Parts: sequence; structure tokens; C-alpha cells
Amino acid sequence: MKGNPLLGEVLAQVRQAVVGKDEVLGKVLLAILARGHILLEDIPGVGKTTMALAFSRALGLSYNRVQFTPDVMPSDITGFSIFNKASGRMEYQPGAVLCNLFLADELNRATSRTQSALLEAMEEGQVTVDGVSHAVPQPFLVIATQNPAGASGTQLLPDSQLDRFMVRLSIGYPAPADEAAMVRRKQAGNPLDHVRQVTDLAGLADLRTQADRVYVSDEVLDYIVRLITATRSHPLILQGASPRATLAVTAMAKAAALLLGRDYVLPEDVALVFSDVVTHRLLLSPRAQSEAEPFRPAEELLRAVPAPKVE
Repeated sequence: MKGNPLLGEVLAQVRQAVVGKDEVLGKVLLAILARGHILLEDIPGVGKTTMALAFSRALGLSYNRVQFTPDVMPSDITGFSIFNKASGRMEYQPGAVLCNLFLADELNRATSRTQSALLEAMEEGQVTVDGVSHAVPQPFLVIATQNPAGASGTQLLPDSQLDRFMVRLSIGYPAPADEAAMVRRKQAGNPLDHVRQVTDLAGLADLRTQADRVYVSDEVLDYIVRLITATRSHPLILQGASPRATLAVTAMAKAAALLLGRDYVLPEDVALVFSDVVTHRLLLSPRAQSEAEPFRPAEELLRAVPAPKVE
């Protein structure tokens, strides 16, 4: 089956800068189509910033990046008001988050107040400064990163904030052949210079609308709900997935169908995205974390919950 040609070209352009990570790139694009935010949990130096920049160029998105540290203030993110002597009025100075694609590097090193300022923009599509709300540009998405190793000086993201991210992904180390290809490309210049714009803001808005219109049958919707419900009754899961996860799985599955060139969702679309959408929303029991074999809740639930047969 042929996939969506425009989306295929977006991925082809991003691959000019990011080598050998097609699965992760595809899921980032699905989250963008599904109007979601992305959490990358990974070690430094594997290409998170390069990937974000490549997507911003291919999709024609304005881009800002903040390296979070404990001294980053909420006003650095939201902006601030300053008095203009000439006009005699307070004037708003936009913060870093007022862009289409915001890269929040090592978000877990920010204070809880700064994290909350970003959370408002993610959840409500606006920032509030001195009691006045300012809308963020549309489309708007956040790619946040956190380093899974080295917790010194970090402020762990609370469950409520983790739930705001549609997916949690990991890029990981490249395969040896891909790493060699990356070095060769770097020797020929900056790979990002070869990424060309495929669409613009209006084009992305249209793609998102197409994803919204992808059909989900009652059988597939029932399958999604049964999977989410199963997270709430499993003996090794203390806290299951929220209704927000149900919406996220549905939106990601619709985006997956669009990427693959279909206007309807199949159970395999749900299985493709389920783990990345749900795992970071679950609170496992101490027993699950002490098992000799790692407990992978999404994989177990996909095996336990029967998928419908959709013609």
C-alpha cells in the first residue's frame, strides 16, 4: 500500500539530517499530525536538536530552543511586560515559547514554576503575563527532552505534566553503519543545509484536518477503550491510563492511517502507537519493578486484549 506522498516527502527531507531512525521520525510526525506534544527521554548527543530543527525546516515552522537550568525563569518562557517611556504604557515582550515548534531541552532541570509556565502554553495554547493572555502561534508543538541518567539537580516531571505529552520516545544510539554514514555526511557540510521545505503552515493545518477526518469504526474504538480499561485493572499497575490517553491513542492511530495512505483506522494502527502513548502515563507497582524479567505493560496488554477483525 502506498503511503501519503506529501508526508513521505517530509520524512525524506528529515532523513537528510537524521540517519537510521525512521521509526522514531515516523512517530514524531504522527504526533505532529495528531496535534500532540512529544517527550524525548534520551542521553545527550543522539540528535534530538537536529531532528527538531529538521522537522521545523521541512514543515515551515518557526523554531525556538531553550536549554533548561534551575535559573531559567517563567518569564524567559512566557515573556514579560516592560514600561515604554515614549508611549507611557507597559508593552509585552514575547517569550521563547511564542513559536510553532519549541524545543525544551532537559525540561526536568527547570523549577516547578517554570515547568508550569510551559504547561499552560501546552494545554491552553496561551501564556498569561500580568493578567493578560497571549495566544501562542498555531500550529504549536513542544518537543521536550529529559536525560534518564544523572538525576542531580533535576525536578522530576509530575504525573499530571507527563500526561500532557502525547508520546514518549527514545532515539537511542545509531547502528554502526548509520553512525558511519552520519560522519560522512557531516564531513560534506551541515546536513541540515540539505533539508528543504516541503509544506507551510497552511499545508500542515490541512494535513491535520485530514487526520481528524480519518474514520474510526465502532469495533476499533471499542478495541481502544478495552485496551485503556485494561490498564486500570491490571494487578501490576497501580494507576492506569486516563481518558486523555484514550483520545491520544485514537488521534495517533488516525494519523498513522493517514501516513499509510488510508482514510480509516485498522487495529494494527492502534497497536503501532499504543506503547508510545500509554507507557509513560502508567504507575507500576513495586512488584512490577522488582520482577526479574522487565514488565512491559503495553506489550502484555496488546497480547491479552483481543483485536477485532476488521475487513
